[in-house]
Amino acid sequence: MSTLPFWQNLAPDEDLSAPYTDRFRVRFATHRLDLPLRVLPDDQQAVSSLLVNQASFRVMDALSENLAEIARSLAPDLIVGMPTLGLVLAATIARACRHERYVPLSTSRKFWYDERLSAPLSSITSPDKTKRLYLDPNLLPLLQVAKRIVIVDDVVSTGVSLEAGVRVLAEAGVSPCAALCVMTQSECWQGKFSFPVMSCFSSPLFQRSQGGWVEQDGP
Repeated sequence: MSTLPFWQNLAPDEDLSAPYTDRFRVRFATHRLDLPLRVLPDDQQAVSSLLVNQASFRVMDALSENLAEIARSLAPDLIVGMPTLGLVLAATIARACRHERYVPLSTSRKFWYDERLSAPLSSITSPDKTKRLYLDPNLLPLLQVAKRIVIVDDVVSTGVSLEAGVRVLAEAGVSPCAALCVMTQSECWQGKFSFPVMSCFSSPLFQRSQGGWVEQDGP
C-alpha cells in the first residue's frame, strides 16, 4: 500500500471502528487525521505511521498550532530538538514561544564534537540500525542558563530515542521539564521518564484479527 495519499488532508469528522484495514483515525484539537497502518516484521503487529516531513503544509500547520499551544502552557525558556523529524517541529515551537533559536541534537558527528556528549540511538522503525546522538559542545552555554527545557520529537514509541536525548542532556548537566511530540505510540514508553510526555494524540499497537487489525491490550 502506498502512503503517498496520507497526511495530505484532514479527515472527515467521524470516527472509524475496528477491525481496521489500512488506516487508523486520530483526533487532535478540533481535527481528525488518518494514519496508515504499517505491519511490523513479525507480521502479527502493526503501528500507525506519521512522517511529518511528508505531510502537507495544511496538516503541518494544524499539528504545529496544536503543539505550540501545549508548549506555551509549559512556559519553556529553551527548546531542544531531536533528529531528524523532531527538528522542524522544534524550530516551529521555538518561534511560537517567541524564542530567538532552539538547540538541535544531531546524528551527524563533526570532528570537534565530544564523544562524552553523545548516546546510542535507535527507533521502532529502524530497530537494527543504531546511530549515535550528539550535542555540539558549542551549544552548552545555552543549556546551562536555561531553567525550563522542553525536548521535542515527532513520535515517542518505545521511548528509546527520547531516553537517548535525556542522557545527552544529562551529560551536559541539565534535564528537561517536559517532552513534546506529535504522537505517543503504544504504552511501551510509559514509566520511563520523570517528566511529562505530552502529545497531540496517542495511537496504540495493533494485532491481527479476523478482518483486519484491532487495538492490542497492554504494551
